[in-house]
Amino acid sequence: MSKILIIEDEAAIRRVLVKILSEENNSYQVTEAEDGLAGIELIKKDDFDLVLCDIKMPKMDGVEVLEAIKKIKPETPIVMISGHGDLDTAVNTMRLGAFDYISKPPDLNRLLNTVRIALDRKELVVENTRLKKKVSKNYEMVGESNAIVHIKEMIEKVAPTEARVLITGPNGTGKELVAHWLHQKSDRSKGPMIEVNCAAIPSELIESELFGHVKGAFTSANKDRAGKFEAANGGTIFLDEVGDMSLSAQAKVLRALQENKVQRVGSDKDIKVDVRVLAATNKDLKKEISEGNFREDLYHRLAVILVKVPPLNERRDDIPILVDYFTEKISTEHGTAQKKFSEKALKKLKEYDWTGNIRELRNVVERLIILGGSEVSEEDVKLFASK
Repeated sequence: MSKILIIEDEAAIRRVLVKILSEENNSYQVTEAEDGLAGIELIKKDDFDLVLCDIKMPKMDGVEVLEAIKKIKPETPIVMISGHGDLDTAVNTMRLGAFDYISKPPDLNRLLNTVRIALDRKELVVENTRLKKKVSKNYEMVGESNAIVHIKEMIEKVAPTEARVLITGPNGTGKELVAHWLHQKSDRSKGPMIEVNCAAIPSELIESELFGHVKGAFTSANKDRAGKFEAANGGTIFLDEVGDMSLSAQAKVLRALQENKVQRVGSDKDIKVDVRVLAATNKDLKKEISEGNFREDLYHRLAVILVKVPPLNERRDDIPILVDYFTEKISTEHGTAQKKFSEKALKKLKEYDWTGNIRELRNVVERLIILGGSEVSEEDVKLFASK
């Protein structure tokens, strides 16, 4: 049932609106407020799918109400109700975030069509939010070991700031998860998070990938192309395996961090960017610096905050928790009943040398779910989890 709030000081107009909406669709639950202050109190207490708000009202006019609702419940669509002399104001409210406006006296078809479209939009917003939450579950940090608790506490402190973070640790430990948590818990979470795997891009293409290029900059540059820094504007860029970046690209990244500007390959025009930089590496960057492979000045720019993700062998007590997490996730993906692991099976898994870390554990759990018995036993682990 869609919940609609009408904020209107004229009782006659409220009656007309209620009548039109009730006769059109008996699934509309309509609530009335006689002025802006009363309407805002109702908004604070309840979730409405749509608000119809008059512009000219005592105590608080419709523009003030619109601005207040946008702060309290920004996702709620608001349709303004305007008298003939309020049309300019009504148009201006669209710039302030109103969904639409209707004129007095309300035209039946116009009103109903606007209401239907606004409610459809609210459903899309809700669905989008649900999908984002579903996506974010792919980046859960699972574990209760001291090392993981410490990382979570660091994320809570660091995420709301603009500080750059360098995430270190062996392959498969979950460095990407830390980066996603930092982004999702930051003030930039509504902006994009652009990931760049520096190790997967050939050295001759890394600059074009990061900063873009102009047509004719090189043989295959058939048109202008924006780079990852531009794509991440207003959000976060995650430079994964930053230790594999060429020295030439490092120099340009350093300039981007110093000046908040980039230049596309083949151009001398500066483009301003507003990005937060997170980086990760499995290399010892101080060793790379001593060997001339990594710029020390860039290291100090990136490593304002240093987060070290431990290998799985250093957090073995988390293995039963991780097994439960992966079992539920994999069973859901496969559409099968969730299997249990015996205590002896879990004990055996804790004894393994997990050189591939979390990534390897997930693969082993999936293998055991597919090949093991109805309850995964120690024998199953010996048979199917061996290296």
